[in-house]
Amino acid sequence: MESTPSQAGQTRRAASETLSGVQAGYDRWAAVYDHDANPLPALEEPRVREALGDAGGREVLDLGCGTGRHTAWLVEAGARVTAVDFSAGMLEEARRKVSSGRVRFIAHDLHEPLPLPEASFDAVVSGLVLEHLRDLAGFFAEARRVLRPDGRAVVSAMHPSMFLRGSQARFTDPDSGEVVAPGSLPHRICDFVMAGLHTGFTLRRLGEYAPDTGFVKRYPRAERYLDWPMLVVLTLEAGRRAPGSVRAGGLGTAPEPGPASREPTSREPALP
Repeated sequence: MESTPSQAGQTRRAASETLSGVQAGYDRWAAVYDHDANPLPALEEPRVREALGDAGGREVLDLGCGTGRHTAWLVEAGARVTAVDFSAGMLEEARRKVSSGRVRFIAHDLHEPLPLPEASFDAVVSGLVLEHLRDLAGFFAEARRVLRPDGRAVVSAMHPSMFLRGSQARFTDPDSGEVVAPGSLPHRICDFVMAGLHTGFTLRRLGEYAPDTGFVKRYPRAERYLDWPMLVVLTLEAGRRAPGSVRAGGLGTAPEPGPASREPTSREPALP
């Protein structure tokens, strides 16, 4: 059953209210984000690196760069990086971490069209951002718009099954001891996939990842999620589009979906 305009408006307002604390929450999280032994970034980073491939000499856009954890290795690999985030605290940490003439930082809300020209990047990386976005279609449309033909997007997210365990992005404030949840929306994997396809991407790979015993030994906080999917990574390809098929913040015509590779978590090796 399709929702009425009134119901759709109520849903948008509820999502906006849920996400109203994201910016302030990440400003508070910034000082400890890289130091609180969070297992999810550790599980995610090598998968994103593998999916992106060689970044040397490429123009890469890091959407929701946070403290610059992806920006740092991309610059070290020889990429020229544009790193975008709306949290001043996170950007401050990222600038402190990555000092290079091959990176520029932009303060920007990903709910708004990107202040970047069309077809200006070889690759887009976005790590663990989607749960904080109400408009997935707009996000993927903008990523598609700024990619050059045959460009690649690698987008990771907390696996939706984590919400079934009562888990979402959150941290403990080291000063007050308060547990802070900036605000998350329980999207489904099909929401991620269809938003990408409807904006003109081809899905090349879909990976779902769970911690194994070796990972848990290094990150004890992951023990309660042993063999439970924590992470999903989408690898998407821009392909070649007809002029005007994708607009800033809008939808284009979706091509026929490409083959997707769903990787059984039981076959995933321990991280090095």
